[in-house]
Amino acid sequence: SADKGEKKHKGKSATILGYPISIFFIVVNEFCERFSYYGMRAVLVLYFKYFLQWDDDFATTIYHTFVALCYLTPILGAIVADSWLGKFKTIVYLSLVYTLGQIIMAISAIHDITDHNKDGTPDDMTLHIALSMVGLLLIALGTGGIKPCVAAFGGDQFEDHQEKQRSTFFSIFYLSINAGSLLSTIITPILRAQECGIHKKMQCYPLAFGVPAALMVVALIVFIVGSGMYNKTAPQGNIIVKVCRCIGFAIKNRSRHRSSQHPKREHWMDWADEKYDKLLIAQVKMVLKVLFLYIPLPMFWALFDQQGSRWTLQATTLNGNFGFMTIQPDQMQTVNPILILVLVPIMDSVIYPLIAKCKLNFSPLKRMTVGMFLAALAFIAAALVQIQIDGTLPTFPSSSESQAKFINMVDRKLDIKAGINDVPLEPYMGSPDYLTFTDTFQLQLGPNANYSASLDKGNRSTLVVVEDGALPRYIKFEDIVSKPEQGANAIRFLNGFNADLNITSGEVLFGVTVKNNMSAYGDVPQGNAKFSIKGAGPGQECFFEQQFGFGSSYTMIIKPNFTFGADCQNSIQPVMDMSPNTVHMAWQIPQYFLMTAGEVVFSVTGLEFSYSQAPSNMKSVLQAGWLLTVAVGNIIVLIISEAATLDDQWAEYILFASLLVLVCIIFAVMAYFYTYMDPAKIEAQFAERKPEELEPDEKDRKKSLEMTKKDAVENHKEDRRSSRGSSSDEEEVQTKI
Repeated sequence: SADKGEKKHKGKSATILGYPISIFFIVVNEFCERFSYYGMRAVLVLYFKYFLQWDDDFATTIYHTFVALCYLTPILGAIVADSWLGKFKTIVYLSLVYTLGQIIMAISAIHDITDHNKDGTPDDMTLHIALSMVGLLLIALGTGGIKPCVAAFGGDQFEDHQEKQRSTFFSIFYLSINAGSLLSTIITPILRAQECGIHKKMQCYPLAFGVPAALMVVALIVFIVGSGMYNKTAPQGNIIVKVCRCIGFAIKNRSRHRSSQHPKREHWMDWADEKYDKLLIAQVKMVLKVLFLYIPLPMFWALFDQQGSRWTLQATTLNGNFGFMTIQPDQMQTVNPILILVLVPIMDSVIYPLIAKCKLNFSPLKRMTVGMFLAALAFIAAALVQIQIDGTLPTFPSSSESQAKFINMVDRKLDIKAGINDVPLEPYMGSPDYLTFTDTFQLQLGPNANYSASLDKGNRSTLVVVEDGALPRYIKFEDIVSKPEQGANAIRFLNGFNADLNITSGEVLFGVTVKNNMSAYGDVPQGNAKFSIKGAGPGQECFFEQQFGFGSSYTMIIKPNFTFGADCQNSIQPVMDMSPNTVHMAWQIPQYFLMTAGEVVFSVTGLEFSYSQAPSNMKSVLQAGWLLTVAVGNIIVLIISEAATLDDQWAEYILFASLLVLVCIIFAVMAYFYTYMDPAKIEAQFAERKPEELEPDEKDRKKSLEMTKKDAVENHKEDRRSSRGSSSDEEEVQTKI
């Protein structure tokens, strides 16, 4: 049975430096599990967009649905652990589910499984989508289910006299969470940027998901290896279930006695009096008072969790070259854990003491209000960055317009007239900008060279002027109508040489290009790209290099006087069709700073306040409520991103910021009218009541109530003694978890 499996005598366990050996297994397990989760999550939205080929909105929707599930399942995990299996078995069983989910996720990202035509794109996308959705569901169940168990199980390993060691353990535990998060958000984007594949090399999502899966296997093995050293407590019944039943009975009983003949009661929870202890009812009242304050909080998480979706997508349109290193778009998320490690001690050791010395009443609820306001400011900063980005983007044609630019492949200057536009072009040069047309236009390439040009609506074209007869004529080529993805550069070659040429750049194949023809586009990464041009004859080779930024598009003109050999680059003329990203990724740092500062002030303070305002035996109820606010916050993102049909991304950022400011004002009003409680004093009233003051049905429960009260008061005093110690550290742990 579960009881037999979990009951262990809590004897003297082996220690190192005063710490139970078992906690080292738990800390390593937590590091590996957090590495696995954050590593997978860091590249998830890009996997949706670039591998599964979903648009930004749908990728964001599925991402936030997954995160919401990860924060709904902890309630299930807590109930299973406390009521049925116990913490140890719950962690083991759900870790197996978790590991299976990570493995399925890695398999879903292998494009070769269905790439029958060997072009690098899966032919059966439905299979990959199905596998990834199954994987994400299992991961959400696993990570959420073990979330409430691991930290508490670590705390169970300490004896009552090891209060100091328990405090240090939670500090180390919190550090392991941030270390796992930080390392994984640095490493997995690097793995993703690698190229792998059997038939065609593509971005290596299988490796980016496979390494987190391997870490989850390690986490599970490490945790099981320590099995014989753990103190395992039997499941005692879940307080969340008990609280829900008490509330349910009060509502049911109140609805039964609506008539005026029944006297009104002071609080609606008093209708549970017939069945439940007055102490329990008083404790539930205190919890409900705190949970009422939780109602506005999901809006904060709605903004906070967009770091992994909208902000990562925003980073794909930025310049990530920091000189000494190049940052991948999904690596910008590492700013958050780095700033957490810096800001938490600064807030605790410098900012809060400074405010206290200034005699300012910076109460927990005021701190939370400031945290929400900082998150709103972060989104205003994101909107300003987005406006900067939008200002540098090309103006693409609408559905009723077409755009064209010109390249002169004639060995003399041409004065081209396109409609009302004059376009003078030197030999083997391209026009600097695209011209916009709404209808068919007259194109004059020289004397007697007049044409009626018609272009496809909503498209961009390059009109290449050649002279292979008596008069110049034009050849139309379709251009791309969006910025290249992931900061790559869309490069193509125009062959003006009198022979077929085979052009490559690393793994990028441009194919064999014939005279006066354009190669296919190839995505070339940022940096110094090396190209190879080969002819049909022996020794006909050209190797040259070209420096590219992020997100540009070029047409490389191979001139008719092209010669193979060392100086071949002199006869290759680059024409820029789309300028590279000019807004630097460093401009995202202010929004990350504001958001992380908001998280530190809001999140850590929120749990600290909640725990101080509720009975010690109700902490798990508040933890469940806190995690529920995160889940609801992600659901809010889904609703707003689907309902608000805003064309501009900056406008959506302003909308979210405005909503949070509104919610922030509501929360400030609620906080103003909130009266702080001392749970220990309220509970003490029930233990001190005289026998004659008790109802007849309460007398039998007096003794057990006194025992419960004694434990509660002692626990509360213990919590107060170890404030800023184990309690505070545990709050930080649960914040990040």
